[in-house]
Amino acid sequence: MPDSPQIDLNADLGEGFGAWAGAGTDEALLGIVTSANVACGFHAGDPVIMRRVCAEAVRRGVAIGAQVGYRDLVGFGRRRIDIAPDDLAADVLYQLGALDGFARVAGGTVGYLKPHGALYSAAATDAGQAGALVSALLAWDRPLPVLTLPGSALAIAAAAAGLPVVVEAFCDRGYRADGSLVPRDQPGALLHDPAAIADRALAMVTGAGIEAVDGSRLDVRPGSLCVHGDTPGAAEIARAVADRLTGAGVRLAPFVP
Repeated sequence: MPDSPQIDLNADLGEGFGAWAGAGTDEALLGIVTSANVACGFHAGDPVIMRRVCAEAVRRGVAIGAQVGYRDLVGFGRRRIDIAPDDLAADVLYQLGALDGFARVAGGTVGYLKPHGALYSAAATDAGQAGALVSALLAWDRPLPVLTLPGSALAIAAAAAGLPVVVEAFCDRGYRADGSLVPRDQPGALLHDPAAIADRALAMVTGAGIEAVDGSRLDVRPGSLCVHGDTPGAAEIARAVADRLTGAGVRLAPFVP
């Protein structure tokens, strides 16, 4: 009998700041997901939030990933910043070090890296920005996996440098026919119905294919599924996805030990 399929379920966590802590959503999601992309203080997050999320992730056996971004608290990291590659690499190392410190205090460690927002999009197509991320990871004390889109500039650069690459899919986002995400300011970019998102997640994992915004079929075979933590009803969506997958015999497990 073939082995049951397995998938990682990740979400962006720790995206509060100061009085806007987002603790309730973080705690709810940490009871569902298997990997937590933790904001490192540049696009969101602060030391208190980072420490709290890391401690809870370790307690629940959830893998900790560094969600690094541009230095853009006001814009939530969703504005592209024209930054020199060497400066970006330094910013990434700064964020990695900060989060890893809190992870280690909690008894864990940072297990992977995922860019956030505008940096995620830039690293998908810009070889310079992707190279800066890879440069930071090569300077780190261990080869962290990179979580990114399949075929992205970051995936290509990381693989060429010998870094592990895990491709992800977004079950709550719309896709273009070429496999890229629909920009957030365009129709069809965001999905909101938990049941429809859950069905889409299962189709992604089983290789059934999904429908792109132009009506064409798209084959998506991820190593990890993402549910956005800042989406209204994020915990309800994540629970629907997890229940739909496990109900179909899919095992949820992090892609890093």
